[in-house]
Formats: sequence, C-alpha cells, structure tokens
Amino acid sequence: MNGRVEYLVTEEEINLFRGPSGLGFNIVGGTDQQYVSNDTGIYVSRIKEDGAAAQDGRLQEGDKILSVNGQDLKNLLHQDAVDLFRNAGYAVSLKVQHRVQVQNGPLGHRGEGEPSGIPVAMVLVPLFAVAVAAAWAIMRYRQRL
Repeated sequence: MNGRVEYLVTEEEINLFRGPSGLGFNIVGGTDQQYVSNDTGIYVSRIKEDGAAAQDGRLQEGDKILSVNGQDLKNLLHQDAVDLFRNAGYAVSLKVQHRVQVQNGPLGHRGEGEPSGIPVAMVLVPLFAVAVAAAWAIMRYRQRL
C-alpha cells in the first residue's frame, strides 16, 4: 500500500423538481468559503430526508455541483450560489461530479500468504454441512437394507 487515496471521478446530469422544502439539500463552498483546500467549488453538505434530492437518490453528500440549469458555478461567492439555486425554478438540472474512493492496489493477483478476500468459514461451513447431510443419508439408506 502506498498511502495514497485514489478516486474515480464521474459526472452526471441530475434533474430535480423543487418540492415543498426546495430541492432538499444544503451546499457549502464558494470563493469566500472554500470547503476543499484550493477549490472554490460548490459541494453538497447535507441531503434533507424526504426532500427532492433524497427521493431521487442520485445526489450524495460530498458531490461537487458543476452547474445549475447550464450555468457554471465556478468562481462564485457562496451567497451567489445560494441565490442561483433559489431562483432556478421548479425543474432544475444539475451537472454533478461524484468522487468514489477506489481500492488501492492491483486487483486479482495476490501474493503468497495474502488473504483471498473470502473468509475461510464461508467455504468450510457449507462443505461441512454437505458432508454431514451425505453421512446422514448413507446411514439412513444402510438402515433400510
């Protein structure tokens, strides 16, 4: 392990419909309150339970919002971003960047002595159960002879 954390970055277009409590999420970030060091982007800080975003299910806490209804969110003050969301209308299109942490290191090949990822009990217990069932069936069959 090299100590680095690696991420898979994907982008997605998410269309939400404003509900009684708005779009159903809170944001952080902006040029005046950076949430991520050296990044003035706007991030989802909280998904509100039963809100439009929670019901849709694709937007996650920590996602970076790149644009709202096609308008880029780069280099905005936090309050300007909040105002943009508030004035976005009923149907809102978000371009979102998801960052998913990926496993560190190669997949597949494992060195000698390294675990395979499957606990031994998950293999031995079913084999033992099959052996017991087979022994019981043989004994029952012999009793009938």
